This record gives sequence, C-alpha cells and structure tokens, in this order.
Amino acid sequence: METVPDTDVLVVGAGPTGLALGVDLARRGVDALVVERGAGLFPGSRGKGMQPRTMEVFDDLGVLEAVHAAGGTYPVGMIWRDGQRVGEHQMFDPAGTSEDSPYDEPWMVPQWRTQEILRDRLEELGGAVAFGREVTGVEQDTAGVTAHLASGTTVRARYLVAADGGRSAVRRALGIGMTGETVDPSPMLVADVRISGLDRDHWHVFPPADGSPHFLAVCPLAGTEDFQVVARFAEGAAVDLGADGIRKMIAERSHLAPEDVTEVRWASDFRPRAALADRFRAGRVLLAGDAAHVHSPAGGQGLNTSVQDAYNLGWKLGAVLTGGARAGLLDSYEEERRPIAAQMLDLSTGVHRGEVRRGGATRQLGLGYRESSLTVETRAAVAEGAVRAGDRAPDGTVDGVRLFDAFRGPHWTLLALGADASDVPERVRVVRGAAHGVYGAGVFLVRPDGYVGWAGDSPDGLDGYLNRFGLGG
Repeated sequence: METVPDTDVLVVGAGPTGLALGVDLARRGVDALVVERGAGLFPGSRGKGMQPRTMEVFDDLGVLEAVHAAGGTYPVGMIWRDGQRVGEHQMFDPAGTSEDSPYDEPWMVPQWRTQEILRDRLEELGGAVAFGREVTGVEQDTAGVTAHLASGTTVRARYLVAADGGRSAVRRALGIGMTGETVDPSPMLVADVRISGLDRDHWHVFPPADGSPHFLAVCPLAGTEDFQVVARFAEGAAVDLGADGIRKMIAERSHLAPEDVTEVRWASDFRPRAALADRFRAGRVLLAGDAAHVHSPAGGQGLNTSVQDAYNLGWKLGAVLTGGARAGLLDSYEEERRPIAAQMLDLSTGVHRGEVRRGGATRQLGLGYRESSLTVETRAAVAEGAVRAGDRAPDGTVDGVRLFDAFRGPHWTLLALGADASDVPERVRVVRGAAHGVYGAGVFLVRPDGYVGWAGDSPDGLDGYLNRFGLGG
C-alpha cells in the first residue's frame, strides 16, 4: 500500500485551483502536496476562458508565456440558419489596452492545457501531484488535520485546502452546506470533438428555431485541432454522451453530416446552477474553487474566480507557516473571497440568462477588497478614480521600472510616489519615483497578490501594519 507523506499543506484536487495554489506555495518554500483522486489530469476543455485579471495572476506565477503560447483570442461569432451564414456578432464587448491594464481581452486556453502548464510549473518549483489518491474524510484537532484516503491510509497536514470540485468530498465530510439556485433547468452537453467542414475563424452558433431549446455552439479551441461543442436540451431530456449520439445531435441541429464529426475526444453533461458554500473555512480546512462556489459557465467566471481564490490564499498560508504571521490572518480568506464569489455568481447567472453583456465586469479587473479588515486607507482625501487601499494595484512605469515586474514574486512591494519612505524591511521591495498616473502621490503597500493593503500620504503608521504579517523591522 503506497503511502502519502505528511506535509504542511495538503491540497485536495489537481484542477486549476489546486495546481495554482500548489505553485504559489512552492515558490514560497511551503511544504505542500497536491493529491488527486483521478489517475491523471482532467482531460476536457471545460473552463477555456482566461480573464485579464487571471492573466495578471499567471504573469506573477511564472506561467504567462506558456499560457500565451498555448492559446489565442476568441473568434467572432458566426450565426447559421438553414445551412447559411446569416450574420456575425462579437462575443465580448471590446476593451483597449492601457498602461494600467496590459491584458485587455479574454484569452482562450482549453482547461486540460492550463492544468498541464500549471502542473509543469509546480514540478519546476519542486512540487508534485500524487495521482490516484482519493480523500474520503477528514478529522482535525488544534494541531492539524488528518485526511483519510480511500486506500485506507491517512495523511497528516497542518492545513488542508479542499479544491476537489463542486461535489467536494471534503466539504461534505465537514457538513458545510451550499446555498444556491438552478440557473437553467435544461441539461447541457459540452464536448471536445474533431470536425471537418467548419472554418476555425469563427465561433459557430446554430440558434434553435420556433422556440426550441436545442441550442448548439461549436467553438474552435485555440492552440489545438479540436472544437468545443456546447448544446442545450429540453428540460428532462436524457443526454447521450456516446460518440454516435453526439454526431447525430450535431447533424440534427446544423448543416453538418454525422461523418463530419471525425472524433469525439471528451464529453460531459451538466445542469447550470449557481451555489455558494455557507462557509469557506472550518478550523484548519479551507474551501477554494468549485468546492466553495459553482457557476454557470457563461461569462467565464468560474475558473477565473477559482484561480484567484488560490492566489488570495497562497500568500496567507505562506505568511502563517513561514513568515511569522498569526494564524488569524487566514480568517481574512473567507472575509475577502466569499463576497467576491457571490458577486461573480450573480454576474455569471446574468450572462447565462442574457441579462448582462460580456464586458468590463467579466474581466475582473475592478474587483477588490476595500471593506476587508486587511485594508487600511489613511489618507483623508482621495481623488475620484484614483487608486485606494483595497484596490487592484495597476501596472505602469515608474522611474524606468515596470510595476508588474516589481510586483512579480512572493514579496510585498512599497511604492513611494512623490513621498518619502525610509527604513523599509528587507523583505519588502521598494519602488520610488514621482507621483504617477492613477496612483497620484503617496505611499502604497502592495500585497503579494497585487492589491493595495495600506495607503497613506506618508509612511506614518506603516510599521504597525507590517507587524501584522511578521514583516516589521
């Protein structure tokens, strides 16, 4: 019977959430292990859209170049009726790049490829995924968590993060409920297929006729030879996931013949729902990703919100385990991420129902933590539109230094813009320059996850804030 070594952090689930967290912990020198019940990584394209904020996260985690190389931009939608092209439409409202936000549009990468990239980065940093390890139960005490595996063995960890999906076994073992609603009672199918007879320059949409629910969309998956098929069925209908059934369905809803579908590589069915875990933390166990919130895929919010859960949690676990911060810092994870998840659930549901456009809000650049207990704004007056404590720290160039380059890494960064800042601890990187752009003048302490934690006209009071995280001089 193969055992799994004890560790400081046990991450359950090797999806994008668990892998991103594993990468963040590995670069911080935290002893962590990712376990996955499957024999390998998830094989499908399901979550294929990377929002601009997630691209910024991937920049920091060291995988942006690989993500760019593996994917591409979203194609224009092409609407078909009776075998004829009847019009094009933009899937997303356009947005221009700026110095503040260098990644302006969603980037398409099939989920299976994103996971491969994150897994490779994790291994590069010395981490690993243990496949074929199913966690069936957890027990915890004041010192740590014991995870029980289906094999009959146990693993001991100081903290456990459940990133094991919408049907999370860890969440169920803890008795944490999920509150939500059915977004659409009609079942849906998603599949990765090879098709001849369709160009790869468009997202092909075959609307139903006469009020039928039988919607079909066929999207070329950037960086691959595959198409992702999404189909909607009548409420109560059985969904045939077999290759012949998928070929027949596509032929019935489009001008394609069954033999034009040359290969079915992966298929799954689901019923769109939105649900939020009642808690994101129970003692030494924390929930992240789909284990904490389940979205409709419309609008591309689920995977992105999940990766950003990991990004928020990674630096906090690192600060507690290796940086001298108090364990109470982990309380801020639920405080900050649960409201964001609720907001993104409302957004993805609105997009699914046609009530909200895919635009500025779906890019997730405007999300922040102004109301967090970790946010301290000491300035009496802040100009309209200027960066405040709790906001995402925008990009820019200060005295020849690109800010995203300065932020990249597991450290904190202090921006002293038109203001003096001296006696800064060595573990805080400092960028000095004149007042700049949307920041204006002041002192801005940027957290490891790229949000402004503390802001002031001068560094008065900064030492006390840094002491909360074991960073004081």
